[in-house]
Amino acid sequence: MAVADGKINVYKAVGAIGDHQQDVDLPSAFVGIGHTRWATHGSISRPNAHPHASTDNSFVLAQNGIVENYEALKKDLQKKGYEFTTDTDTEVIVKLVEDEFKNKKDLVQAMRTAFQKLEGRNTVLVLTQGKEIIAARNGSPLVIGLSPETGETYFSSDTLSFSKNAKKIVVVDNGQLVYSNDGKINLMDITTGKNVDYQPEDITDISDDINKEGFAHFMLKEIHESSLVVKQLVSQDLDEDKKLAAAIKKAGNVYTIGSGTAGIAASQMAFYLRENARINAISLVGADSMEYFDIFKKGDLIIAPSQSGETADVLEVLEMAKKKGVLIASFVNMPGSTMTRISDFKFMAQAGPEICVMSTKVFISQLAWGYLISKIVAGQGDAAVANLHELSEQLSIYLNDPKRVKQIQAVAKEIAKPKDIFLLGKYQNFNIAREGMVKLIEGSYKHAHAIPAGDLKHYAITLMEPGVPVIVVVSQDVAKVDMLNSISQIKARGAKVIAVTAQNHQNFDHLLEVPDLGETAAIMNIIPLQLLAYYLTVQLGHNVDRPRNIAKSVTVK
Repeated sequence: MAVADGKINVYKAVGAIGDHQQDVDLPSAFVGIGHTRWATHGSISRPNAHPHASTDNSFVLAQNGIVENYEALKKDLQKKGYEFTTDTDTEVIVKLVEDEFKNKKDLVQAMRTAFQKLEGRNTVLVLTQGKEIIAARNGSPLVIGLSPETGETYFSSDTLSFSKNAKKIVVVDNGQLVYSNDGKINLMDITTGKNVDYQPEDITDISDDINKEGFAHFMLKEIHESSLVVKQLVSQDLDEDKKLAAAIKKAGNVYTIGSGTAGIAASQMAFYLRENARINAISLVGADSMEYFDIFKKGDLIIAPSQSGETADVLEVLEMAKKKGVLIASFVNMPGSTMTRISDFKFMAQAGPEICVMSTKVFISQLAWGYLISKIVAGQGDAAVANLHELSEQLSIYLNDPKRVKQIQAVAKEIAKPKDIFLLGKYQNFNIAREGMVKLIEGSYKHAHAIPAGDLKHYAITLMEPGVPVIVVVSQDVAKVDMLNSISQIKARGAKVIAVTAQNHQNFDHLLEVPDLGETAAIMNIIPLQLLAYYLTVQLGHNVDRPRNIAKSVTVK
């Protein structure tokens, strides 16, 4: 981090900014920047930490993104006599700006021309010793928060970071540069250099106080908010949902897309569209959709769930598909996101701030919305609303039952020692097993593996041995018999069976009982898995709300 008070003072360290608040020794100042960068080039070291200073220390620079042509740029700069002291692509941007400044004699123009030479998705932020802020965006998100009462200005990759302090936002679009001095914002088109008019937008949905409200961690609080999230969803007007449903019926091909937890939500949305509405929906993973680029065509439709709306690998697919005439529908929890702004159908989760890196309540909202849309397409919207109201009530009852908590805590203690955890699911519960796997990996740092129950005999049976924990998710549906057959096979080999289901069975070592909710059973079933991941993470002493090496919003590829 760095502050400017006539000169620039810098503090750099390894780790998140929040981990070093007590160590920072910087003078008081009214202008500063800070950035925790996910290491993409070079080692995780203090010299490689952000921000990076110019040779004469007249400015410092932080970057969110990846410069894909940094090696070529670096070689060219080295030929000009520039020396490099770090392994990062960020230092290349610093030297490039310095080189442009030699000709332009104007840092804003130097930044503008240097930025145009970068390939890849990047946002760059500069602080000068004159207390100026210059920022440029292409791909990675950039939003400005404004507080009319205090005159404060915030630059960030999302609105949540300043939502308690700012009342208005300015979303910077790709290909734009911002110059700020004394809180005055000037927006410029990077290519033409011409000024761009803008109109600040009000923040209304996420300005509530962000606190744990008596819970030990944000993750536990957010799991407990799932009931309210579903209730909020079905209390909204469904006119826009019906418009999307009509578009889905007319679409040539329907795709769902996401990454990580949102990718699993997208897969479950596709399941609901196939199962409930008989739509041949295809689910894609954001970072692994290249083979579809030549298949997308005008008249197709893509549905994209996202917590942040800034997931880089998903946005890359959506931007490319939109150019081909594909309609985009998004379901996002963060106001002002890039994904929302490029969408033809824009839906807000309105789940409230989700602070824990491990997504829980937003995942629930994504599944509930996907189920609702599929039923509206099928002409059964009223039945879906009734089912989701029942789900909301049952979630509240379950989450406030201390007996359930004790059961899950006991299982968490038992699986704390084994290094491997397996999960089995089928039909509506396969994606639930996958998301349980993701949560266990994120929080416990253990190896977890979700297996389609039908694939057990084809390969995974070799891994079943005495004492290995296997979590099975079983509903009272068409897949129940097949699930029980698979469970008998793993039980015969001595595995420890932990069942998330409504009915007990002789082959279960532990029962995490849930109510049988029919079509919404899968959404109910994820709750004990989220809680299990939470209590296992606590049991192991890991950082619950900020697991190592992962970020809430993955804004780089």
